[in-house]
Amino acid sequence: MRIFKFGGASVKDASGVKNVAKVLQHEGTENTLVVISAMGKMTNAFEQVVNDYFYKKESLKDSLKFVENFHQNMLNDLFSTNHEVYNKVNHLFGELSGFMARNTSKDYNYVYDQMVGFGEFLSTTIVSAYLSEIGVENQWLDVREYIKTDGTYRDAKIDWEQTEQQIKEKVDVSTLNITQGFLGGFGTETTTLGREGSDYTAGIFAYCLDADSVTIWKDVQGVLNADPRVFSETALLQEISYTEAIEMAFYGASVIHPKTIQPLEQKNIPLYVRSFEDVTKLGTCVGRGKKITPEVPCFIVKKNQILVAISAKDFSFMVEDNISDVFKKLHDYNLKVNLIQNSAISFSVCIEDKYNNFENFYNDLKGAYKIRAYKDTTLYTIRHFNDEAIKTIRKRGKSIIRQINTETAQLVIQENM
Repeated sequence: MRIFKFGGASVKDASGVKNVAKVLQHEGTENTLVVISAMGKMTNAFEQVVNDYFYKKESLKDSLKFVENFHQNMLNDLFSTNHEVYNKVNHLFGELSGFMARNTSKDYNYVYDQMVGFGEFLSTTIVSAYLSEIGVENQWLDVREYIKTDGTYRDAKIDWEQTEQQIKEKVDVSTLNITQGFLGGFGTETTTLGREGSDYTAGIFAYCLDADSVTIWKDVQGVLNADPRVFSETALLQEISYTEAIEMAFYGASVIHPKTIQPLEQKNIPLYVRSFEDVTKLGTCVGRGKKITPEVPCFIVKKNQILVAISAKDFSFMVEDNISDVFKKLHDYNLKVNLIQNSAISFSVCIEDKYNNFENFYNDLKGAYKIRAYKDTTLYTIRHFNDEAIKTIRKRGKSIIRQINTETAQLVIQENM
């Protein structure tokens, strides 16, 4: 049993869908389950629909028309006009409209999960229909019937016992299965596993089916030592360990989702990251006990960070009580901490303001503490660093904080304009 995952970039247009079919034909389709994300940038587009539904009703018609036109054009490029898939896609948009008309909930996270998931249902419906059209038999699965979660909308937790039972009992492992990434089911409601959660979906199915492998198909050769959009020179990592992958994910590497590795490591299931543009390349293998090959520094970049230096107004020590108070506030305002550094009288954190709560956090603390904030900074993390790697990053701007341990160096930089 093999699990394949194709992200939005692999199905961003009709030629991408056709290429997915070619990849499957090249690799073989028996004993395979394929997890597919929303097409192209459609998750972002559906997020805009949700935002307009709540806050800009006058723009809702246009944002809806945008996603409808995108999928209509995709159908026109792949199928004849009388194909049954048109009715299936129209039915899905009818379901979306029906939800918006009858919904009375003011819970943004709940509504988000019910609406955004249509991106995955549309993409898998279209890909499944195209495969059938060219003679590749497949079974379309509604992932909500298999991956069961709690009701934590936008970051649902897996009910492993129920999920494993459903998957083992219901999935026909002898055929090609097509299902959605990113989504789960809580009763009759849709949940999401967090952005970029499709990799995690692949890991869940692999764990429950005791799969031989998971392959994530991407528009890069494999796991690179740096983001090619940020660094002009990069190297392909041919092998890395589960531990290294988890470390890189923890620090923010975007190639592998942070939750994906854990279920694979428990059953020693190898993870391959390969290019859907060149199926002859082996890409990267992530597995147990593998050293990083080649041994080169690995750069992880997190932009749009806020570095906050906090100290007591009376010049007293920043001790456990103060730090505990600050962390509680960070938690209350959903601010993600990516670096911590403290001295006797100062405590610094590099944070991500995903939900635009920083100003409220700042106002809450400024009465009790002195706070200095550096906005629009960049956090560089270097795994397996050397002096040359650190020099390369320091050339990019003013270094505000530098933190080094045995394997990892982190620098918060105000970049040169």
